[in-house]
Amino acid sequence: MKKLIGIVLIAISAASFGTLGIFGRYVYGDGMDIFTALFIRFGVSAVFMITVLILRKEHFPRGRILAMLIGMGAIGYVGQSFLYLSSIKYASVGLIALLLYLYPMFVFILSVIFLREKVTMVKISALVLSIVGAGLTVDPGGGQLLGVMMIIAAALVYSVYIVVGANVMKHVTAFQSSAVVFMSAGAVYGMLTFANGVHLPQSNTGWLAMLGMIVFSTIIAITTFLAGLEIVGPTNAAMLSTLEPVVTVLLAAWLFGESLTPITLLGGGLILVAVIILTRAELKREE
Repeated sequence: MKKLIGIVLIAISAASFGTLGIFGRYVYGDGMDIFTALFIRFGVSAVFMITVLILRKEHFPRGRILAMLIGMGAIGYVGQSFLYLSSIKYASVGLIALLLYLYPMFVFILSVIFLREKVTMVKISALVLSIVGAGLTVDPGGGQLLGVMMIIAAALVYSVYIVVGANVMKHVTAFQSSAVVFMSAGAVYGMLTFANGVHLPQSNTGWLAMLGMIVFSTIIAITTFLAGLEIVGPTNAAMLSTLEPVVTVLLAAWLFGESLTPITLLGGGLILVAVIILTRAELKREE
């Protein structure tokens, strides 16, 4: 039952992360710049999570664990997002999305090397299905070599974030870890915002989208991911997270009228098959 809870938590996280691009489109279309949006996103989330810690009477992480969590936020999240946003100048959004979803493979390799994770045919099969599925879900387009290198680097940074997180989550709760990650990422984005200038939404639509980004794409998405990561492990969490582009594509089709091609649907189907294979294997192991 515990494994199923972990799988459900990661699925909720993936669905919540899938809303980020949707809310982002409304926010940026309403006059907000990326640094201001990310500062408010993580800053408000940090205040909320610290309040939760106080109400739950949970202590703040200390020592080596605190340092690792700060690194996850200030280096992991900030580094990944910087590389991701920079790569947009040199490659199509589709190609960026395709290369970013190489990260489950990187997580698998890092987990085998550093966490002594077992290599099984089930994991290899699910890994191949999830990566191929993510590739079919997006339209690759084209791009320059610099853009390709940047997004592969972003995938690597995010992979390290997940593997480090798997180790850290053995010592803290999802609320403790989320609070520090939000604070450290928010602090870096705060400095970037004040250096670049503050650009706020111009209407209620932008502010509502910003609220959605905070609640769904940040607080729910990251907290459930870290909680599920501790239960199912880094490789399974990374592969289950490939549900994210499926959610994004479906929401974009519903809200913006973007087309759903047979290839896109096939890609989504392969990801769902990978999720089912992993779920069955994990539940069987728990019996």
